[in-house]
Amino acid sequence: MKIVNTIKDTREIVKQWKSEGLTVGFVPTMGYLHEGHSSLIKKASEENDKVVVSIFVNPMQFGPKEDLAKYPRDLERDSKITEEAGGDLIFNPSPEEMYPEDFSSFVDVNGLTEGLCGEKRPGHFKGVCTVVAKLFNIVKPHRAYFGEKDAQQLAVIKRMVRDLDMDIEIIPCSIIREEDGLAKSSRNTYLSKEERTAALVLSKALNKSKETLSQGERKAIAIKDLIYNEISKEPLARIDYIEVVDSMTLKKVERIEKDILVAIAVYVGNTRLIDNYTFKL
Repeated sequence: MKIVNTIKDTREIVKQWKSEGLTVGFVPTMGYLHEGHSSLIKKASEENDKVVVSIFVNPMQFGPKEDLAKYPRDLERDSKITEEAGGDLIFNPSPEEMYPEDFSSFVDVNGLTEGLCGEKRPGHFKGVCTVVAKLFNIVKPHRAYFGEKDAQQLAVIKRMVRDLDMDIEIIPCSIIREEDGLAKSSRNTYLSKEERTAALVLSKALNKSKETLSQGERKAIAIKDLIYNEISKEPLARIDYIEVVDSMTLKKVERIEKDILVAIAVYVGNTRLIDNYTFKL
């Protein structure tokens, strides 16, 4: 496995692979990889001849009060995980490599970015779309793999690819959880032991609401109230949002009459965690 830092080197390696008739899978990440990332790399390895993993903490998607400086980084550890999962190349650029001093072009998606995390983190998805579009242009993969934990991000990337006629297949991958139900996240490392236990309230509340939906409840407000009441029992948890939205448009619904996404964002201590599930009718 190779690690390269420049756009030029990445393009040359991928160009050589393609000249040999090999298919290329791509997993974009911000590093500090966990089992969720590993599952994406493994799936990409199973479905492609070669796999590129980008490791780039993208400053453009962090707000002024967010955790860019303290976002965890460990390239040595990430390299080991990538190689064990079947990755062939790590693209690990500097911010200067990705964003020259006079950088002034951006990609944004309207509509899908207005609610959920987009409402709470202005400019976040503009940063996500811009960096992912750049990475797609650099790597030019046949397929790109994204986790369903970041459900809004997945929907936004799929829409960007469709709208801009990008010749890339987007492959959604299931949420990977700890044995006790907590969704895997690089931000879990911020949690103290007490906060880590408290964080289980997210998956417990979602599971309880899913059971209620399965029993026939169709009022969105009832589902939101149930989740609110469950999370409010945990003193270390502070709700950012609880939403029930159409799984395709991400628009809020009042009555559940087709497939929905139930999504939550909750602060546990100072750490913002997200989780979700899709309920199909």
